[in-house]
Amino acid sequence: MEDRSNELNISRQGGVLEIQLDRPKVNAIDFDLSRRINEAVVMLRDDPELRVGLVTATGEKIFSAGWDLKALDSGEQQLDNWWEADADLPGGFAGLTEMWHLNKPVIAAVNGHAIGGGFELVMSCDLVIAADHIFFQLPEMPLGIVPDAGAIQRLPRRVPYNVALEMLWLGRKMGAEEAMRHGLINAVVPSVDLMTTARQWAQQIADSAPLAVQTIKEVLRAIEADT
Repeated sequence: MEDRSNELNISRQGGVLEIQLDRPKVNAIDFDLSRRINEAVVMLRDDPELRVGLVTATGEKIFSAGWDLKALDSGEQQLDNWWEADADLPGGFAGLTEMWHLNKPVIAAVNGHAIGGGFELVMSCDLVIAADHIFFQLPEMPLGIVPDAGAIQRLPRRVPYNVALEMLWLGRKMGAEEAMRHGLINAVVPSVDLMTTARQWAQQIADSAPLAVQTIKEVLRAIEADT
């Protein structure tokens, strides 16, 4: 099954659901794209034949620049957390960042720079594979925006406290190799190998016993929540 609609491509390969952002030039995320990503994630959650999600994006330069600031400038969207206020968007910003109880694994294949909300989308995934040329950044502070779609909750759990503050307050870029050293991501590969590696990981998990996979995720998430 493959659905190549405007802005989001969804492909189903056996037990793996691929979700690909396709919104040139920088895969910016607005309300509509968040809603559509969430619909795909709900499909993953509810379909017993689907066992793993794989999130990626088109191009090699930008995975996602995060929030669609052009929509903000035009007045189409307001400077508030519409993803928290809207009952039709239970997954939060980018449709996944607040799916706290999703019990199926999601892998991020980061093909380009993950900036702002794009970085928060990556952090909402369970395993992360990144191309070797990319960086992560949270540049919201000069705009007066608190990155609360997952960054302030997840980042201090994955990197040292002072490193998290450096990224949150100063907007420092972190390259893929450094991110792997901190344990923020799992693997760094050349761009040409990114999707092959991500699909191999996804298929290996999909071939495993689904209840065991889900139990491991649920237990680890519960432990993380208690620490």
